[in-house]
Amino acid sequence: MQHITILGSTGSIGVSTLDVIARHPDRYRVFALTAQHRVEELAAQCARFQPQVAVVGTAQAAQRLQKLLDEQHLKTEVCYGEQALCDVANAQACDSVMAAIVGGAGLAPTLAAARAGKKILLANKEALVMSGQLFMDTVAASGAVLMPIDSEHNAIFQCLPAQYMRAPSEYGIAKIMLTASGGPFLARPLETLESVTCAEAIAHPKWVMGRKISVDSATMMNKGLEVIEAHYLFGVAAENIDVVIHPQSVVHSMVSYIDGSVLAELGNPDMRTPIAHALAYPERIASGVAPIDLVQIAQLAFMAPDLVRFPCLKLAYDALRAGGSAPAVLNAANEVAVQAFLDERIGFRAIDRLIARVMDALPSCAVGDIESVFEQDRRARELAQTFIQ
Repeated sequence: MQHITILGSTGSIGVSTLDVIARHPDRYRVFALTAQHRVEELAAQCARFQPQVAVVGTAQAAQRLQKLLDEQHLKTEVCYGEQALCDVANAQACDSVMAAIVGGAGLAPTLAAARAGKKILLANKEALVMSGQLFMDTVAASGAVLMPIDSEHNAIFQCLPAQYMRAPSEYGIAKIMLTASGGPFLARPLETLESVTCAEAIAHPKWVMGRKISVDSATMMNKGLEVIEAHYLFGVAAENIDVVIHPQSVVHSMVSYIDGSVLAELGNPDMRTPIAHALAYPERIASGVAPIDLVQIAQLAFMAPDLVRFPCLKLAYDALRAGGSAPAVLNAANEVAVQAFLDERIGFRAIDRLIARVMDALPSCAVGDIESVFEQDRRARELAQTFIQ
């Protein structure tokens, strides 16, 4: 029996994780659920899964949640704040942690789980983007097990040799190829992108995702962040990580070997597949996802990304090559820019321009500890807000 903490249980990844867990009550039990402010949804999850602990973002949200739980005579302990998130991530009673909090806010609790040597199901790409090698060193030192949940990185993991230890040349790996749907604006005329609305940007053609990551998909920043994440997860240099647009979203990523072989992982676009794989690894369990029908799909298309249409992808490669604080600055500026777009304070094409301006103003510097990472993150956010104003 695995006891699971789900960081971000009311988001799309959290909901999918609970769906898989509910299919296997003999294998998994929920230890803790967390949400920032969706109190009613969290209360409903508590009623169904009866975790020992529930964590929310603020004292006010905690009071509301406690009232709802009391009305149902539930005994779940209610806590709030960042320290409470870290506490449920490294609790002795917890075996595995689903790290699904969106953005930089997920770094501290995910790092707490790594320091405690937990099995980490990593859906929060920003945590690894921000802290990079520091995070991987923490995982190695504690003996934590890191399982990628992003469909692309999970696909790569499945296509690598079972004994793979982040040494590409020793295993004959030539390239990692991350697939991308291209988002909702793949064929939209370039001159019309300045007038993109929030509703258009979050209407992803294939995946059901939250607002922030949907905008990241529309700009292809999500793929840029995944390139950085793949570099740290698998030890592959930037020049050996390619991005390929694949509108059908059936091939989730590929690994190319020096003998000419290319291994790919295919499946319907449903996050329950990588979640089930990571939960049960090295075993396989039912996820609730229907198998793909290749005859019905008929065609699989692939194309190179247009960096004029998707400048955020180039910015991410630039940040990876610069190293140091650059990925953290990139991520922070992007989070501020996307939120400003969602709040209708800036236009869609202002997102990449704002990120580029912040990166130019804060050149990469060495980050020797996590405090340095948070300091660069803070500076980038403040500068981005200043530029917006």
